Amino acid sequence: MYTKQSPKYVNEKLAIVSMHLSILMTNTDESDFAQLHAKDGEKFPAMMHEVRPDWTFEVFSVKDDIFPATLDGFDGVMITGSPASTLGDAAWIERLLDLIREIHAQELPMFGACFGHQAIALALGGEIGRNPDGWVHGLTHNTVVADQDWTRALPRDLKLYGSHVEYVAALPDAAQVLFQALNGAVTGYAIGHTVYTTQHHPEMTDGFIAALTEELADDMGPEVASRARASLAEQADKTVFANSIARFFEHARSD
Repeated sequence: MYTKQSPKYVNEKLAIVSMHLSILMTNTDESDFAQLHAKDGEKFPAMMHEVRPDWTFEVFSVKDDIFPATLDGFDGVMITGSPASTLGDAAWIERLLDLIREIHAQELPMFGACFGHQAIALALGGEIGRNPDGWVHGLTHNTVVADQDWTRALPRDLKLYGSHVEYVAALPDAAQVLFQALNGAVTGYAIGHTVYTTQHHPEMTDGFIAALTEELADDMGPEVASRARASLAEQADKTVFANSIARFFEHARSD
């Protein structure tokens, strides 16, 4: 387990000068569309480098059964989104759920987005179900219903890009709801100071979500696609949310 004696900590206040994070890449999309755009292993570091340019990252394509041999040397873990379902029977999903339980037991800080948000919940005793209102896609509005130290700067109407058909139907024990959708669905939670999640996609750029909307338009159907296009007249709170992720890791490692 990582200890506070690490050289990444300096002076008595444990001021953190840099971090090295593991990114567990779960996105199974290998379509022609996906090849035209940055992969999640690039998007997550790019998002974080906007607010913490000196942080470093190591990407593991867990969807290809490539997992870190050890958690030693990492200051935290980020788990990406995926079109795969956390309820699927692929061997890598079960292996990931086991790893999440190990990460949590070691109290290593862990952030999950979309699939990651759901996988953490499922691994730690929660339940996943199909969205009662169907497909969610485009800009989403989320109400901040509770705060942790790292979320206090977020706008109370938090706008994030989203794309999902499943959601966390029941939270693990000890989880605190942080964000809710307009229909009351949980769109973000914390467990103590070592788990932070969002149902949505803070790593998505404005251009990518617009392109993805057109790519998925036929699958979503005309009503959902039209609503998604209209939602993109507004932009997501990307930078302030990236800052909340950075503060989460910093706060967790200074405890």
